[in-house]
Amino acid sequence: MSEPFVFDPRHSLCKTPFGAVPCGESVTLHCRPLASDGFQHCAVVLLGEFSGTESHVELSRGDPEGDRVRFSGSVSAPSEPELIWYHFRFWRDDGTGCILDSTGYRTDGLVQPWQLTVYEETPTPQWFGEGVSYQIFPDRFCRLAIPDPAGLVGDRWVHENWADAPEWRPDPDGEVRNRDFFGGSLEGITSKLPYLADLGVTTLYLCPIFESASNHRYNTADYSRIDPMLGTEEDFRSLCARAGELGIRVILDGVFNHTGSQSLYFNEDGFYPTLGAAQSPDSPYAGWFSFHPWPTDYDAWWGIRTLPAVREECPSYIGYIIEGEDSIIRRWLRAGAGGWRLDVADELPDWFIEKIRAVMDRDFPDAFLLGEVWEDASTKVAYSRRRRYLLGRELHGVMNYPFRTSLLDYLRKEQAELFQEAMETLRENYPPAAFYSAMNFLGTHDTPRVLTVLGADVLLESREERAVYRLSPGERDRGLRRLRLAALVLFTFPGAPTVYYGDEAGMEGYEDPFNRGTYPWGGEDLELRSWFRTLGRLRRDREALRRGGLRWLHAAGPLLAFARETEAERLAAVVNASLEEQSLSLPWPGGPAEDLLTGRRFVPAEGGLDLSLPPLSGLLLAEIPET
Repeated sequence: MSEPFVFDPRHSLCKTPFGAVPCGESVTLHCRPLASDGFQHCAVVLLGEFSGTESHVELSRGDPEGDRVRFSGSVSAPSEPELIWYHFRFWRDDGTGCILDSTGYRTDGLVQPWQLTVYEETPTPQWFGEGVSYQIFPDRFCRLAIPDPAGLVGDRWVHENWADAPEWRPDPDGEVRNRDFFGGSLEGITSKLPYLADLGVTTLYLCPIFESASNHRYNTADYSRIDPMLGTEEDFRSLCARAGELGIRVILDGVFNHTGSQSLYFNEDGFYPTLGAAQSPDSPYAGWFSFHPWPTDYDAWWGIRTLPAVREECPSYIGYIIEGEDSIIRRWLRAGAGGWRLDVADELPDWFIEKIRAVMDRDFPDAFLLGEVWEDASTKVAYSRRRRYLLGRELHGVMNYPFRTSLLDYLRKEQAELFQEAMETLRENYPPAAFYSAMNFLGTHDTPRVLTVLGADVLLESREERAVYRLSPGERDRGLRRLRLAALVLFTFPGAPTVYYGDEAGMEGYEDPFNRGTYPWGGEDLELRSWFRTLGRLRRDREALRRGGLRWLHAAGPLLAFARETEAERLAAVVNASLEEQSLSLPWPGGPAEDLLTGRRFVPAEGGLDLSLPPLSGLLLAEIPET
């Protein structure tokens, strides 16, 4: 029997190769309308996003195949990176007809086209996507001594009690300045490297570590200096060296769209002895900022006055951050960093990111460039411009917020098909290297703690309530069971599984700063931590989880199953997100299977495994080798 669709770009009957293609590659297309529709002609209409050029390629009509007729042809991808939007036009000999787009047949003159991503093939370091990442908010991970804030930029104060809740109330003038510190340090992180290595971690992503007036340090005061509360440049070099001995690389957070108002460059409060842009138009940094007029009004990130926006096009800024011999990009990579994560990549011009990538490719070809993008990065529009992040000359990979959103929705709403659709959209739109280098995660410093999201029954309106809210025993139990399933998918799906510090220990909390508490050393949920450790080791030891292709086995309602496969190995992750027991007949062409999480064994019958899955449970199946 014929397949029911006329055109499905994800099916090999209709389009090869699958998904995005390199520049210049040939793409074969097949449309399969019903013969009874009477169409004698078909053409594909292609529009280039960046070139603005439109072309029409008529497809050849083949002989009928059952109740359908096949129109076939090939198009060549352009020689430059591009986004191609395409649809089909059908017509009969009498001139009547219609178009076919992603919504189906239509005659209203409107078009919702399919997307073809055309990218330049450039090297992508494989270590990031194949490994396990761990995100640390440096002030809150591990402190070895209580620091003295005297003499440091910003009006800081330090919690003596490591277990205190972060301060969330604004200053008397209504501004939130994040002035409370706990004193986590680089030496503290170094002391915990054996713990991280035991979890299977291969990449540390550190939130900003440069001198700053706030505990989050996204308002940089001096890019060339480690914040004294965290330590020294020597401490950073030591951290990178020791991490390297354990097979762990360090990625730094680069905040290059804005600085802090209390910075060497802006110096609004006069803390630094040199002239900042807010003090004099003759400052060497005056051209970095836009005043309207000087000094009282200036461009700031999202209007937040403590975060003056920089003019990335200023030549001295480009030299300082990127192109100078001792630029910030080069300096910290030379000091031992393995890559950069670009904060608010949407706020940085494409050419700026391209310059960073060019320096890294030339001088540090094994370094990884990651971007903060919250949506599908292949179609992202920022400031009325379609972005080119993943077309080969900018980012190696992006933070995969769609993964988090769709996975948590699946676990709460039991709609596995929506998770599959969201991930297939990315797999189709992203170049393969970018898809397999995505930073997948369940939470970050910008999202509520995943355990709270998966466990809480109520939506609290006031920050006062959210500041002190803790899950009830019942909520926490359900949240923990869901979190185990979320982690199972996280560690078995293509891309770099990334753990936000403390999620593996069972930390709770709503949005910033409630999600930025201190790591509960000595008070961890040991059972949960052991689960993450098991998954991290499986990721490390199983080639299929690091490099295997993705094949969907089942995605409907509460049941999700997918395979990771190489020529030598096939694994299958199976999840039941329901509060009820579920049955599933799983395709399994091989021999007996073992659940790598529990050791349970299953014997296939007629090419499948008949599984009975308890509520909120999962399996990681592997074929048992013949002896």
